[in-house]
Amino acid sequence: MTQDTALATSRPLLVIYTGGTLGMVESDAGLVPGVDIEARLTRALGALPAERRTALPDFEVLTFPDPIDSSAATPREWQRLAGEIAQRHRNHPGIVVLHGTDTLAWTASSLAYQLQGVDRPVVVTGAMQPLEAEGSDAADNVELALRFAVNPALQEVAIAFGGKLLRGVRARKWQSRDADAFASPNYPLLGERIGMDPILYPERGLVRQQRGAPRFELPDYGPLAEGGVARIALWPGITARQVAAWLQDPALKGALLEVWGGGNVPEDPELLGVIAEASGQGKLLAAISQCPHGGIDIGHYAAGQGLNEAGVLSADDMTPEAALTKLVHLLAQPLAHGERRRRFLTRLVGER
Repeated sequence: MTQDTALATSRPLLVIYTGGTLGMVESDAGLVPGVDIEARLTRALGALPAERRTALPDFEVLTFPDPIDSSAATPREWQRLAGEIAQRHRNHPGIVVLHGTDTLAWTASSLAYQLQGVDRPVVVTGAMQPLEAEGSDAADNVELALRFAVNPALQEVAIAFGGKLLRGVRARKWQSRDADAFASPNYPLLGERIGMDPILYPERGLVRQQRGAPRFELPDYGPLAEGGVARIALWPGITARQVAAWLQDPALKGALLEVWGGGNVPEDPELLGVIAEASGQGKLLAAISQCPHGGIDIGHYAAGQGLNEAGVLSADDMTPEAALTKLVHLLAQPLAHGERRRRFLTRLVGER
């Protein structure tokens, strides 16, 4: 028996409840974050068929004192959650995070950067319906997350949802109502439920691709939490003045530009001048395509040469969530500008 297997059988998983639809209850104002999540989880999982209940690992629950709707999350919440996991992970074979779906992919991406080199599963999940709602997907998603989180072959941050296991830093919320709410546009599934069994595809995991000793990076995100990084989607007719309103903000330290196709922007010298000026001031600028599938190749078309000349970095086929949280993570650290640029272009946790 390996050390990891012994740990998995002798210690419970840790479930961290941060809020979100899964734990919400009805109020006069609509759904709001609920309390007493441990008892409610026990009841919901206890209603599963007997053969599925017996396959569940033991777990204990840590409830944040102020559970929130995930639309209220900021980089401070990402930092707080990573800090809790870093402090407690050695006492558990795996971690499950219960989170609202709206910004779940953002949190999972940020956790991947902060918990680089994690040597056990960190599985984030949520639900489209509360635990007690008729036809809720909550118990199924929690069951899936628990069963993947006890597998020592999974050594990264992942999302378990709708019968699938996705790399956290490759996933996006794809549906606003369907139970199959998350997709991984540019990377295959890490695992999935087949019949009643959670099947992991280890050849797709970081343990095979990018191992190293745990090297958690837990910088202070606080100074960037109030608009330190912007996400700017281009649209036909966008003007230099409008982009300047974002990039010339002295509080802004970096920005993600969502450009067209394979890396194109308007051939507008004034607009490109605004971008180049911001880059010259040391602001960390990166670009992704507005197309969800595929990546960008800055400079392949003449219409994208201006981005190259302005010093904008290619985010390749990264998700917007992965690219923006990576900007936040790098800007929060005491790094030289050139080193930040180098690390952005480096594959850190399978994000590109």
